[in-house]
Formats: sequence, structure tokens, C-alpha cells
Amino acid sequence: MDLTPRIAPPRIAPLEPPFVAATEEQLRSMMPAGVPPIALFRTFVRNLPMAAAMQPWGRHQLSRSLSVGLRDREIVIDRTCARCGCEYEWGVHVAFFAARAGFDAAQISSLTHGRPGDPCWEGRDRLLIRFVDELHDSADVSEPLWEKLHAEFDDAQLLDLLLLCGWYHAISFAARAARVPLEDGAPTFDSVG
Repeated sequence: MDLTPRIAPPRIAPLEPPFVAATEEQLRSMMPAGVPPIALFRTFVRNLPMAAAMQPWGRHQLSRSLSVGLRDREIVIDRTCARCGCEYEWGVHVAFFAARAGFDAAQISSLTHGRPGDPCWEGRDRLLIRFVDELHDSADVSEPLWEKLHAEFDDAQLLDLLLLCGWYHAISFAARAARVPLEDGAPTFDSVG
């Protein structure tokens, strides 16, 4: 997997304040109260209808209405972003969610550079990493892995996991190809081993 950092000028520069009223309103709705908008969202609002259309789905993916919990969600997101070489989105999620998901340093390193069989993983976590890797490598899940996943997750959860992985492929593609600049203070691939 290519984890070459993308330190290059943005191809689509994030908007900077002051924002016009409609952009300000959209950005405010995308962030927690009082938190400045991240570069990815400031890039997306260059296409305001697209940013508005994406918001309900993105909000669902990060909400309690998702049928899998925070740890499962973050394993899928972090591994997907790492496999896509999207240091930006990976860094945002590691910075904001890794501790809440209960990841230790070895697990963060493994999600970024390692394999599902690394000794820091077991059971359900290992299955999710294999799931992301197979989807990334083949756009499919093998029958043996699907059977193991189906023993652990119900149909609703499997659908959420499939679309979560796909959503973060799309986010990774957009952030990486647009060369969204890294957030200040976010970890980098090199900083985790």
C-alpha cells in the first residue's frame, strides 16, 4: 500500500474566511458548535449543493444510528483511509476518535502499516481489517470471510459496513486527489510507526 505523504499544494484550495452567508451556514452545520471548519469541508463547499447533499449521509455514518459501534466504525474508516493512502482523513479520524475507540499505539500503527494477523488484534477487530482489505483489493468479499462476518454481524450491520467502507473510499479519493492540506496537529503516517 502506498503511504507516501501528500505534501503538495492543494489542487482545489479550501475556502478561507470570510465566507459568504450560505457557505458560512453550511460549514457551521457540518461542525460541532464553536469548532472551526476543517480543510476537507472548506474544500467541499466550493461545490455548495454537493456539500449539502453529502451532509446527511456523512452525519449518519458518524452517528449512533449506524448499526455498528464506534470501535468497529473507526477500524473500518482508519484502515480504509490508510489503504487509500489518504493521510488527511486518516489523521483526522485518528486525532479525534482513536482514543474513544480504545486503540492503543500498536493498533493505530497496525491499522496504518500492518496486517490483520498482527498480534495486537483478535476476533471481531481482525475480521473487520480483513473485510476492508478484501474490499479494497478486489471490490468483493470472499465466501469464507463473508461466512465469518455473517456469524458476527447481522444483515443491517453488514450493509452499514459495506457502505461505510465505500463512503470512506470516496472521501479518501476526493481528499487525496484534491490534495487537501493536513490539519494542524493531526498525526501523520510516519508518526505512528
